[in-house]
Parts: sequence; structure tokens; C-alpha cells
Amino acid sequence: MDVAQLAARDAAQAARLLSDVRAARLTGRRPLQAPRPVIGQSWDRMLRGGVDPDHGVRTGLLTGEELERRREISRLRHVLPVLRQGLLSVADAAQHIMLVADGDGRVLWREGSTPVLRRADLFGFEPGADMAEEVVGTNGVGTPAVARRAVQVFASEHFVRSLATWTCTGAPILDPRDGRLIGVVDVSGPLETVHPATLSWVDSVAKLAEARLRERHHQSLERLRSSAAPVLARLGGRALAVDRDGWTAAVTGLPYTNRVALPKALSPGRRLLPALGLCAVEPLTGGWLIRATDEPEPHGTSRIVLDLRRPRRWSVAVSGPAGSWTHELSPRHAELLYLLALYPTGRGAAGLADDVFGDPARTVTVRAEMSRIRRYLGGFLDHRPYRFSEDAEVTVLLPDDSRDLLSHSTAPAVVRGREAEKDAGIRTAPDDTQ
Repeated sequence: MDVAQLAARDAAQAARLLSDVRAARLTGRRPLQAPRPVIGQSWDRMLRGGVDPDHGVRTGLLTGEELERRREISRLRHVLPVLRQGLLSVADAAQHIMLVADGDGRVLWREGSTPVLRRADLFGFEPGADMAEEVVGTNGVGTPAVARRAVQVFASEHFVRSLATWTCTGAPILDPRDGRLIGVVDVSGPLETVHPATLSWVDSVAKLAEARLRERHHQSLERLRSSAAPVLARLGGRALAVDRDGWTAAVTGLPYTNRVALPKALSPGRRLLPALGLCAVEPLTGGWLIRATDEPEPHGTSRIVLDLRRPRRWSVAVSGPAGSWTHELSPRHAELLYLLALYPTGRGAAGLADDVFGDPARTVTVRAEMSRIRRYLGGFLDHRPYRFSEDAEVTVLLPDDSRDLLSHSTAPAVVRGREAEKDAGIRTAPDDTQ
């Protein structure tokens, strides 16, 4: 069923068909036509999560102060001109509105057709609203955030009944540096105004926004490089200049690496960095000066906690004799570390390629990703085969429902893990181990 084409020809017929499909799924009947896979998967998540299909979607808004705080720290503020230029003129003419939400699903900005804005108010789609899937069901903000791709949600494809007259088209905006979710841009409006090209249009503008972020990143590194190069030239030894997120601007006496994993709250002084060992850290304008020392690292057992419980917020935390730090994971790195936890004795590149892609020949891709992981897990990973170090105690925190495990992933081994009643070889820990 091509819903977009049908809706463009006859919105009322499309709405009736989707309503029948949705009603059949909610009552356990076999629908005459299956929902689109991305919608069916979302509905399954909503049913497992206990979202009420008959409740309203109005949620507690952020306070004005918190909304402004989120706007100020969001990297999305840098690409608002791109989004406005690419979407608003057409959206307004087509009786649609544009929503820009952060990675948590909170609406930060909302603009567009005045009459449609008034209708959106009735649904609670206001600045500060929470549009995460687990809060308001299948929608054009929360569902693209989980699926990690552009998604169009027509009429009764919305899980909550009150949104059946609405259509949303959203696309995720990913950090071009590491693939993490920054937010979602969504174009929404009444069902009768939908157009088949809206999905590709919104997705293209989201990609333009990502390109703009990539350009800004390169420019900021160039500025830091210009100011840090004379400092590094005077120092000699092993040192590098990185921005606040650990991206390398300049280096001397060390092999070049794109990024150094930094603790969330880095401060000046002697600090243990996974890829470099004990280092002296000093502030620079726009970043840090990091000088590697020759001091031995403290010995002892380290603990690694891989937290996969929260959708889109996977992380790995390391604690040991030299301190502790946490690193947020991209979707691919979350998959690979989960698989390494499944195989404590190790897994070769071909095996991981088969686990992730269903193709053991894709070893080049796996080795490249494992090389990136080693930049922040460093001495806690061995290779040939890839595995966690023997002196590291590894704990994995899983979702309560195994079907929610890395719900974005289509990796064969992850799919098998979801289907298993209990994941063999993984020891879970209670919530108080965070």
C-alpha cells in the first residue's frame, strides 16, 4: 500500500483504510492489509510500553526557563536558518507547520501556517512539548528518532486516536561527527494537505542541516588549530590540542587521531584518558591542551558498564583505580559492544561482520568501527580476536523487555537477542549500579 499516493488522490479513503488497519491491530484481529513495517514496529513498541491509544497527547510543557536553556545549548540553533529557508515557505503555503525537536523529543521551535498552528495547539504540539514515542505514541518526531530515518505518519498510523486527522513527516538530524541524534525536524498538518514528495523534501533539508553542522565543525577546528599550533611548537614532546568534545585540531609527537575520548566533566590537572594514559590537561580558548606523561597508570580491576536500557541513550561507563568516565554510544558502537559482551572469549572481524550485516565479507567496515571504539576504550579491549580485556569486569544493563533491545537495529545477532527469552552470556545488574 503506497499510503502517500493514495492520500494524495483521496485523503478520506486513505483515512478510512488506515483506521481499519489500526483498529484490527489494536483488537488483535488480522487486518485486511498489514501496516507499513516502520509503523507496525512502532505500534508494537507502543503496545509493549502500555501507551493508551485513547488518551490525549497533551503533556507537561517545559518551563520557559528550561525551554530557553535547551535552545541555548542545542546545536540545532546553528541550523535554524537552513531549516527555515528549506521548509517554511513551502510549509506555510501547503498549510503545514515546522517543528524542531531535540534528541529527547522536546519541541524547541515551532513555526508556519497560523491556522495550522492553532490546530496544533489543540493537540498540545507547542514549544516545550514532549513528543517522544513513549509519551505520545507513533508520530513524526518520536518515531524518526527511534527509527533513525525519515518517516511519514499518516492519519490513523498515529497510535493515539486523537491524531487521526493529522499527518507528520519527520527526519532525524544526526551529528555528522559521530552519528549521534541531535534532534528531529518535522513538517505537520491536516491529512488532506499531504503530498507524496514531502518525505524526500524533509529528509533532504535535514541532510542540508547536517552538512551545515559539518562545515561549522571544520571551521571551529581550523580556528583552534591556528591558535594552538605555536603552543605545540614550543612544547615539543607528546601533546595535542582538542576542542571541548575531544576532536583533534593539532598534534605533535603522537600519531594523529580524529578524536580523543574525554570525561564528561573534564577539568585542568592530571587526568587518565583511555587512549593516552595519564596526561596533563590545560585549558585553551575553545578547547584543551593535552600533554601525555610517562607516568605509569594505576593498576587494579576496572569495571565496564554497558547501559542499553534507554532508547537512543546508550552509554559505556568505566570505573577503576584511576577514576571513572562515561561515553555515549552511536548506534553502531552500541551494537558492537553488545556483541562483544555476548562473546567473552572473543569474536573475529568476519564473525562480527556476519553478526551485524549478515555478511562475513564486510570485515573492512567492522575493523574501521572497532578502531574508532578503541579510541575511547583503549586498553579495555583486546583484538585478534576482539574481546573485552580479562582484567575488566563487564556488566550489561538491558531493557526490561528484550524486544526493546537496540530497537533501531536490524543486525541479525541483535534480532536473535531480542527474540531470546534471556540473553546467554550476559550478566545484568540492578539499576543502582549506574
